[in-house]
Amino acid sequence: MGAGHDHGHGGGRSRSTRPLALTLGLAASYMVAEVIGGLWTNSLALLADAGHMLSDVAALALALFAIWIAKRPPDPRRTYGYYRAEILAALANGATLVAIALFIGVEAWERFREPRVVQGGAMMVIAAGGLVVNVAGLLILRGQRNESLNVRGAWLHVFTDMLGSVQAIIAGALIWAFGWNWVDPVASLLISLLVIYSSWHLLKEATAVLMEGAPGNIDVDEVRETLRASQGVAAVHDLHVWTISSGLVALSAHVIAESGATVQIAALRAAVHERFGIGHVTLQVEAPGEEQSCQHC
Repeated sequence: MGAGHDHGHGGGRSRSTRPLALTLGLAASYMVAEVIGGLWTNSLALLADAGHMLSDVAALALALFAIWIAKRPPDPRRTYGYYRAEILAALANGATLVAIALFIGVEAWERFREPRVVQGGAMMVIAAGGLVVNVAGLLILRGQRNESLNVRGAWLHVFTDMLGSVQAIIAGALIWAFGWNWVDPVASLLISLLVIYSSWHLLKEATAVLMEGAPGNIDVDEVRETLRASQGVAAVHDLHVWTISSGLVALSAHVIAESGATVQIAALRAAVHERFGIGHVTLQVEAPGEEQSCQHC
């Protein structure tokens, strides 16, 4: 019979880049101060925090680039456009976080083997400045962090960096008060574990999107039952639900009509959109006995 399409592309495609740009400026300006401060105080925890802030700068720049390129219109070779650029940026940010965490862990182990004297007071003051910058960045990005994996990845960089600054402040205070230089590599290890933990979910979500997995908040069996319960529908097969980019979910399915019945494609689209929020829907309606199974879909 026929195929019906609904090409509504929701998902905040017109996101403003100003919050990301402002946060990028703050992070870049203080990163230099933390590098100088870490070398001056001989603090690995502070250098680890500076390294993480460097990853913040790269992550924010990548997020900005991804939003810019995602706005490019579709072309004959990329019929969905460049939406996946934001997912690739999120994946890259998550992988970078893990790499930095592993590097910090190795350096911390070396510090355990060969402890160094750290200037706790100066370390504490410099880390406090980093904390202020990170909190400001989190507040700036607060309104956009749930709009896409891309922005969430950038926000996650800033959030874990903020916690790293807290760790460095605590470590600096203990070194300044009690002379416990071993606290510096301990704080570094805690920062690296925190970074790995916080980046895991981001990597998992980004990978699921690239693998064309169904969104975690949508039960495909429920989608099938919703279509099957519609008037004139005898069966549903070759049902696929996947995420193109954050906020942009697509669905395709073959719908078998009951004998002598007419399937209202508009009603099916409306039912799916109302219950599951899926706006990009492609349905192929088939008469009984004329099923065209998609063996490799």
